[in-house]
Amino acid sequence: MPNNVGHVLFEVTPAVQHLADLCEKNNAIDKELYTKYEVKRGLRDLNGKGVLAGLTNISDVCAKKVVNGEEVPCEGNLYYRGYNIKDLVGGFLKDKHFGFEEVAYLLLFGELPSERELEEFHEVIVRRRTLPPTFVRDVIMKAPSADMMNNLSRSILSLYTYDDKADDTSIPNVLRQCLNLISQFPMLMVYSYHAYNYRQGEDLFIYAPSPDLSVAENILMMLRENRKYTKLEARILDMALVLHMDHGGGNNSTFTTHVVTSSGTDTYSTMAAAMASLKGPKHGGANIKVTQMFEDMKKMVSDWEDEDEIREYLTALLEKRAFDKKGLIYGMGHAIYSISDPRADIFKKFVKQLAREKGCEKEYALYEAVERMAPEIIGEKRKIYKGVNANVDFYSGLVYSMLDLPPALYTPIFATARIVGWSAHRLEELKNVDKIIRPAYKPLAPYKEYVPLAGR
Repeated sequence: MPNNVGHVLFEVTPAVQHLADLCEKNNAIDKELYTKYEVKRGLRDLNGKGVLAGLTNISDVCAKKVVNGEEVPCEGNLYYRGYNIKDLVGGFLKDKHFGFEEVAYLLLFGELPSERELEEFHEVIVRRRTLPPTFVRDVIMKAPSADMMNNLSRSILSLYTYDDKADDTSIPNVLRQCLNLISQFPMLMVYSYHAYNYRQGEDLFIYAPSPDLSVAENILMMLRENRKYTKLEARILDMALVLHMDHGGGNNSTFTTHVVTSSGTDTYSTMAAAMASLKGPKHGGANIKVTQMFEDMKKMVSDWEDEDEIREYLTALLEKRAFDKKGLIYGMGHAIYSISDPRADIFKKFVKQLAREKGCEKEYALYEAVERMAPEIIGEKRKIYKGVNANVDFYSGLVYSMLDLPPALYTPIFATARIVGWSAHRLEELKNVDKIIRPAYKPLAPYKEYVPLAGR
């Protein structure tokens, strides 16, 4: 074997570049053909309405109402099992208890728990906050990656080998597996992060989760060397987890869960597939892009209170002259919401309070200014088919940065919450549908006669 084989594996050689050029040339499809054949790219029409692909009881995303027989945009609402997310958040904040376990129970089992049922469910979760013997050493500490989502996917797939009933897709067994993963995920996330930092020369500290703490409290405690956090920090992280738990059956990672579940595969493979989807910057990784965009903005805008400077920067973003030159103002706009994202609305009410605690009022004011100005500037520069508003990623990145959470964990924290929704949708798919999901694609390539190699 050549000595330079390692370099060949990790380089785009001229031969590979030539083959890549062929890929681009022969995979290109005229965009007008999508219109001609009425193919809805992204399975959504120009107004953002999705192609109906299934039925679900778990959650509903509502952004339109019927007026005089016509659908018109309205303030966005998110429902978990028929309950408005605003009411759910308001309820556990008023009662001053953490919401993760209560809302997880609702999504998984379809009804709100009584006080006794919630206590029993908490015990179920607590008992499952453990990993197989030597798992941290043999899996998490072994070849850690800077990308936490890949680390976590590997850990989830590795747990398959420790499960004697890994391929059993009966509802009781799948529920057992889902409850285990929901309970274990914060540990997998935090331990993977510490393992990578240890390999970079930092001190290693691994704290066991406390049975007396909520999921949000345990994440902050296990993550920080001094184990300390404030009540407000824990409350806001708990609320963030609740807001990210589910978002209808059609979001990319949840639809992936339905598709992969329909093939009959195991729970660990299904969750790893959903993780791969969520990792994408157009899905779970969007809040990182928001944070990175604002970091660049703070360097380029000398006076954060000068709206002319802010406008100039936002215009440069849209004209592909600033930040990553993609022409996007990250955190603005949503596939469904055109007036408001209820999750962002809820977040915003508490972000200001956290900003005061952290001394970040000036930064918060910059975010507010961008939220107010961006829709107007986008409307001036782009032909848009629906309204543009701040989405949940716009403020979640700011929240996570004020909580001193490392950017490497932004998307894993999203996954910590969304794994509850994935579990609920997997169980629903297994219960109701026994048919593999296989949508149609229209073939465009003309049929050709094979020509022997010597004649080409």
